[in-house]
Amino acid sequence: MDRKLPPPHAAHDGPPKTGPAVSLSDIGVGLAILAAFALVAFNVHSNMTAAGIQPGFGFLTQQAGFDLSETLVPYGASDSYLRAILAGLANTIAVALASLVIACIAGLLLGLLSVSTAPLARFFALAYVELFRNLPKILVLLVIFIAAVNGLPAIRQALVLGPFTISNRAIYLPWLSDDPRNTTLLLASLVLVPAFIWLWAGRAARRQALTGRRLPVLPVAFALFIVVPGVLATALQAPLGLSWPTLEGFSVEGGIALSIQFCTVAVALGLYHGAQIAEVLRGGIEAVPSGQIEAAAALGLRSGQTTRLVVVPQVLRTVVPPLNNQFANLLKNTSISIAVGYSDLMSVAGTAINQTFRPLETMLITMSIYLLLCLVLTGVLNHWSARIRAREGRDGR
Repeated sequence: MDRKLPPPHAAHDGPPKTGPAVSLSDIGVGLAILAAFALVAFNVHSNMTAAGIQPGFGFLTQQAGFDLSETLVPYGASDSYLRAILAGLANTIAVALASLVIACIAGLLLGLLSVSTAPLARFFALAYVELFRNLPKILVLLVIFIAAVNGLPAIRQALVLGPFTISNRAIYLPWLSDDPRNTTLLLASLVLVPAFIWLWAGRAARRQALTGRRLPVLPVAFALFIVVPGVLATALQAPLGLSWPTLEGFSVEGGIALSIQFCTVAVALGLYHGAQIAEVLRGGIEAVPSGQIEAAAALGLRSGQTTRLVVVPQVLRTVVPPLNNQFANLLKNTSISIAVGYSDLMSVAGTAINQTFRPLETMLITMSIYLLLCLVLTGVLNHWSARIRAREGRDGR
């Protein structure tokens, strides 16, 4: 006698459940971890209390009493420890951004050279990558710093190259005159220009998805870099006068100074991580099948179109996750700045510990800041990577 089998998934009354399932073992492991952290915190608090130390963060409002070699935000010795930590954080972000730009440029150039058809170019890229991959980053920093201090002229014999005034103390550049309207113009441009570019790029992507026609992005981005500051300058009536660096006695007045410590840290981290980024890009480029490039040429696409429409999208999808790791490493490696006296977050934290005898609280603050910065950076790159995969229909595969 034939027996009818139940249809597939007949036991399910509704749609299949999605998302991670939390089991009792997961809950147990989580509770065990929380209990371990609670035990450690209780022991630390008990030991500090027994030693006559009352834990807390009230010291942050006390007067710091020490100066910083350079600051991007207003700060003086009479300000609080919290203000000093914020000044160190601003310096860390500034040197991280400068290092990131140098690393990306160096990595892109070396990545292209490593897949070049010229043997000499490939050898140069290979030698550069192997050199920096096998040296400690702090050694690279110290070598560049010593070479800059001993090789560049003293301030009285500063080298003037066009708008640059170079010495072993700092590199001086022309800058907007010291006026509140100019400061407002710069801050507003830093916010509005990326926002407008992001909005236009999103519109161009939606237009291409709907009609197949792509609006220009790069020309519009360059235009926004000029138009938006110009409109803001007109609206704010900013003077836009340039302050030029001039040598007066044993110092340089006017312009903006990039200390030799800032420059050497940015160059050292940029060159070091540029080698890592070059290897990531080389792997991404070589992962693109040569048959797709040949097919693009057979369809009549020019070399630039093949690179932009065939190679770059696949390279981005491949290299963004490892680049995410390199960018986070670069951000954390800014802590080696303390070796050359640059007033970054770690330098400020070390000075605060020596003066307040609050190592636990200060290190907790420092660790939390680095953790937050890395989470923001990796979160942005992960979101961008997810969008790239979603556009290609590869999300979740």
